[in-house]
Amino acid sequence: MANLAITAYAGSMRTVNVGELKNQLSGYLQHVRNGEEIVIRDRNVPIARILPFRHDAGWENEAKLVASGAMKMPEEEMDWDLFFAKPAGNVSHETAVQAAIDGRGDR
Repeated sequence: MANLAITAYAGSMRTVNVGELKNQLSGYLQHVRNGEEIVIRDRNVPIARILPFRHDAGWENEAKLVASGAMKMPEEEMDWDLFFAKPAGNVSHETAVQAAIDGRGDR
């Protein structure tokens, strides 16, 4: 049953085994640049995906931060309705500022 699920998942997008990906990386990255998603397989078992970056507002700044290692892109879309449904905290401005400063560490 698990193999059927793997086939169904990988059947709707471009897939490649690790060896072929290593030999033809530039070609597969061009597919990603064109907006395609690539599923990477190890011995025909999906292990990872290569996804194109979203090109919406702020993308260039996000791409620079991701490339530098300072930021990681989210793995799923934010549920803003759920976020705003939560009650707001009751913390003073001074406490919030001090917490932000303390959280920065040695930067």
